[in-house]
Amino acid sequence: MLPGSNIPYIGRMGIPLFPEWAPITIDMRSELHPGMSLLPDGVSEFTFAGLYLFRRTYNYHVSYLPGDKLAISGHKEGKRFFMVPCGLPDDRALWPALFEHHDYLKGMPESYADSQRVDLERAGYVIEEDRDNFDYLYLRKDLAQLAGKQYHKKRNHVNAFVNTYNFDESPLTGRNIDGAVSVLEHWHKSREEDVDDFEAAREALELWHVLDLKGYLVRVDGTPAAYTLGESIAKGRTFVVHFEKAVDGYRGIYQYINKAFASTLPRHFTNINREQDLGNEGLRQAKMTYRPSGFVKKYRVYRENG
Repeated sequence: MLPGSNIPYIGRMGIPLFPEWAPITIDMRSELHPGMSLLPDGVSEFTFAGLYLFRRTYNYHVSYLPGDKLAISGHKEGKRFFMVPCGLPDDRALWPALFEHHDYLKGMPESYADSQRVDLERAGYVIEEDRDNFDYLYLRKDLAQLAGKQYHKKRNHVNAFVNTYNFDESPLTGRNIDGAVSVLEHWHKSREEDVDDFEAAREALELWHVLDLKGYLVRVDGTPAAYTLGESIAKGRTFVVHFEKAVDGYRGIYQYINKAFASTLPRHFTNINREQDLGNEGLRQAKMTYRPSGFVKKYRVYRENG
């Protein structure tokens, strides 16, 4: 049954049991965040903050499958998709019911793609890599140190920033969060085209404490110039950067805040996840110049004759 049914919820925290769906709300955080932060694959979309902040963009709804497995339903470019952070339900009889009202399954982690591939293909589904949505993984120490010949150009940009500007930096707190809002507003005004993540980025700053997001702010001559914001995932082994914005005109500011923030992260963060490139060639090239140590691979599944 599609989202919007009037059947009463019988799940927890307003999250119904499948086949019912409910729009994601902030009240669901206490139910969903603890488990999602412990998911081992480290998929950037699978955080409560990521789902909540982009709930309007993708019209996210949630449901519980048997075994307390979360299912997420969304829209993109006129098609309906669903995601299952903990894999498809063991009861294969439910698979057709999930696909009946969705065009495809999005964001299947590699571990589940490997373990469920044979059963999916036998059941008539196609499973394929979704390269445009691979998350880029970097070793924290690599971004913090920028050592070696492969980072020569990055170091030049960082040095240009350090040697050109009078700046200061600090973690984001309630006292300076308005500075990050100012950066975001300036960044947005400098873009002529519509920016898909502006509203989500703005709300992230408004709810940073509620969502337990961590970030960093850089000022130039006392004026806020750049910020970054993200959260812990994958059992505390990875930090995912959801947003990174800067005021145009400061040479090397993106390279600097990237390095500076990586330098401040605790050592238990082995990796930094800088999310996907969404098929944007320019963004892909930029992410590759930081020499990713690997990718969080994701897969798309759809009916063979769908």
